[in-house]
Amino acid sequence: MTILAIDHIVLCVKDVAATCSFYERALGMEPREEQPGKWSLHFGANKISLQEPGSLPTIARGTVPGSGNFCLLTEEPVEAAVERLERIGIEIIDGPGKRLGATGELHSIYFKDPDGNLIELSNR
Repeated sequence: MTILAIDHIVLCVKDVAATCSFYERALGMEPREEQPGKWSLHFGANKISLQEPGSLPTIARGTVPGSGNFCLLTEEPVEAAVERLERIGIEIIDGPGKRLGATGELHSIYFKDPDGNLIELSNR
């Protein structure tokens, strides 16, 4: 078997509306209601599906808000992202600094969403 790519990520969140607002404001993602009550965040050819604890399918029971940790790549220089994020009240908790990503060295910062999910924002 050869894995080609990540199709989507699912985050368990306390408040879908607050999460949509945060990701749209902080990272320019587009919230979409895919079906009544089922929301996701879209960027490029990728998506993050959002689920509240009470609506989790049986297979995902036990997933809790704030347990996500993922890295996003951007063309915006990390230093400019720091300035923009801090301007809208988002605390940078680490970086900028060098990290090792899937295809080589990254220049990264870390911050958290409203549920405490850890987001790494990086330049290759």
